[in-house]
This record gives sequence, structure tokens and C-alpha cells, in this order.
Amino acid sequence: MQFKFYPHTDKDTKDMLAKIGVKSLDGLYAQIPESIRLQKSYDIPKSKSEIEIRNLFTELGKQNEALTVFAGGGVYDHYTPSVVPYLVSRSEYLTSYTPYQAEISQGTLHYIFEYQSMMAELTGMDISNASMYDGATATAEAMMMANANAKKADTVLVSKTVDPKTISVVETYAKFHGVKVQMIEEKDGVTDKADMESKLSQGNVSGVVVQQPNYYGVIEDYQGYADSCHNNKALFIMNAVAADLAILKTPGEWGADIAVGDGQSLGLPMHYGGAYVGYLCCSEKLLRKMPGRIVGETKDSRGQRAFVLTMQAREQHIRRQKATSNICSNQSLMALSATIYMSLMGKEGLKEAAAMSYAGAHYLCDALVKSGKFSLKYNKPFFNEFCLTYNGNVDALQKKWLAKGFLGGIKIDEHTIMLAVTEKRTQEEIDRFVQLAMED
Repeated sequence: MQFKFYPHTDKDTKDMLAKIGVKSLDGLYAQIPESIRLQKSYDIPKSKSEIEIRNLFTELGKQNEALTVFAGGGVYDHYTPSVVPYLVSRSEYLTSYTPYQAEISQGTLHYIFEYQSMMAELTGMDISNASMYDGATATAEAMMMANANAKKADTVLVSKTVDPKTISVVETYAKFHGVKVQMIEEKDGVTDKADMESKLSQGNVSGVVVQQPNYYGVIEDYQGYADSCHNNKALFIMNAVAADLAILKTPGEWGADIAVGDGQSLGLPMHYGGAYVGYLCCSEKLLRKMPGRIVGETKDSRGQRAFVLTMQAREQHIRRQKATSNICSNQSLMALSATIYMSLMGKEGLKEAAAMSYAGAHYLCDALVKSGKFSLKYNKPFFNEFCLTYNGNVDALQKKWLAKGFLGGIKIDEHTIMLAVTEKRTQEEIDRFVQLAMED
């Protein structure tokens, strides 16, 4: 297929193929399975005027359904104050990107410094980097940090109560970095500590990954976990929902060496799946193993406050084969959005939003259990997300909610549904949601 906008001539294409030892473009893509290849023309429509384009997208937009969200699973429908998108939409912010000329990027470096300071305080850790792509890749990077720190050990233990999506990303990273992943068994919705200690005692473990609250919404008791890890020369890694840390015990208080997770709960709208921002914080002793960028504060030649990129591993740019990580950027715009949100909300605002989410979730849970159609799957403390066993057809229930404009949770198994509540959900919405569940 030939397109006039291709910059390469047929000769250019032939020379390129000859250089890499491939006879045709089909050979170039031979490793891509036939089942996922596009087997038809791109069917690009003819050009349209601006008015026609606007009308087209208006019609497409009418297909969207505005739903009241009672689902979580790592992405939560938190409120974003109007000032956040307003400020982020300003041109000097909207073009925000990782600063390659640090000396002339003082504004960008300044807000990254503020982001780092806030995230370190929120997680109870010593330091934070300039942000990661998302929570799952941040967890994978933490796994690689543990492996690099251990030098000889090549196994990482991951609790089965960690989000399956995160586990999948960790396993993908591990596969191509020579790291072995072993799963810690789950017992009644929480990490089996005895199984973790048994696997730790076998040696060759560089790190242990857990989640708080865990995938099922349960607030786990990680007392003694850090000691068990450290006694076996392994790092303790905790993935945590950022907003929940305004109230919950921080990873630092649990003795974690590395705290990771997604910052989507810090005022980032759901956006059809992204973009989000991963955070990675750690203890000072791991500073030189941390991936990505760190912004530091200093003084210039005139004694004025200034910001610089510091402690960035040279190997990430030049000797990539020796790098702990190959991330050379950061999720700058989303980190900025989270920074504005945290600055606006303040400590008390973050606590208030978290408390409202907690209260709403427990109100919903109590109401559904009282109906007699539901029971709490795990009789353990939870924050704003929880699993219920339903004595009916979960698929039919979710369809009924959907027909009335509610996104009704996540189906975990045949009889289990996981629901989440944020500060956005009103008592009227919750009551209507429960009423629909009680109707035959």
C-alpha cells in the first residue's frame, strides 16, 4: 500500500531492508502473530472541512453514557476541583515535559521539587523521584531496584492479594530482566505471612511486594513484615493507593524500603484509562538505585534559591546495558496536576476527602448486607472498597445497575462483586443504588 505522505522512496525501503537482512516488509513483521495483524485497508475517510469534523465528533460524543461510578480496582472516581484542570491547561503547564535543559527550566524543576516533597511526606519515606508512568510500572521498577540492590539474589516474592494487573506487569518486567517471581499465598483475603516467611527462609530473595489496601479492598496488618524481610536481606516494597495514605498508616510507618503506587486518586480524572502517574519513594540508602529523575534545591552564584536535576544515574543515558532502569523521563504533566491538587486540598482537605470515602463505603456496605441479599466476603477492615458475596446472578445485577446509569462494581468471581465509594457519591445516589439491588 502506497501513501503520498510517506517520506521514503521505494529505493529507501529496499536499502533499509537489505541493511537489516530482510527481503520484504512482510518479513520485517514476521514475528507479529497473524491473528493480531490488520488484514484490511486502513479505510481512511476523505478530507472534511472544520465544520464537518466538529459535527462528526459531536455525533460521536452523543454515544457516551455518563455513569455514576461504584467501581474501583485501582482507578477511582474522585473529585477534581475546577482550578486543577484550569491551571494545568495554561500553555506554560500544558507543554510540560521532562527538562533536558535544567538550568532554564526552573519553573518545571520547582513544581517537581514540590511534588517530591509532598509525596515523601504522604508516604512517610525519605525521598521521592520525579514520578513514573503509572502504578504498575512503578511497582515493576521497585522490583528491579530490589534485584539490583541484592546483587546475587534473583527472586522477588509478590503477594497474591496484589492487583492482578500489577502482577502481570511485574512478571513481564521480570521475564526480560532475569528475575524470578514467586507468589505468596493468600489466606482469607490477606497475605499469608507464614508462607512469606517460609519462602524468605529459603534464601535468594531480593524483595517482597505487598499492597495496601490490597486488591480486595482489605486493610492488611503488615506488622513484622519489614523485620522478616530485613532479617533475610530482602527489601520490603509496599504498593499503596496514594489518597488513602492521608488517613492510613504510611508505608514508612510499616517499615517499607520502597513505596509505590498510582497517583490517580490525587485528583486525576478517570480519562478512559489514563494518563495517570506512578509514584516511587524510598529510603535514603536506596537513593542511587532509584530510577528516573530527582530534583534538588541549591543556591545559584548570586545566592538565590535554585533547582537542579541531581542524582540521576549516568548509566541510564550512556551505558544502558548497565542501567538499573531505562526510564529517562517522567509523567510530568500528571505529576503537576497531582501537585496542584495536593497544594489546594492541604493535609486537612486530603483527610476530609478520605474520611468521606471511608464513611460512604461503610454506609453502602451496611445497607447492602442489611438487605439480606449480600454478605461481606472478608470479615476484615476495609477503606473505601470491599467485596460482597451476592446470592443471585452477578451479571444480571450489574446489567440492571447499568440500565439505570450506575457502573456497579467489578465482578471478581461467579458470586463476588467488588464495590468502591469516593467522596463524590451522595447519600441519595447510594440509597438509589441499594434500592435497585433490592428490586426483583
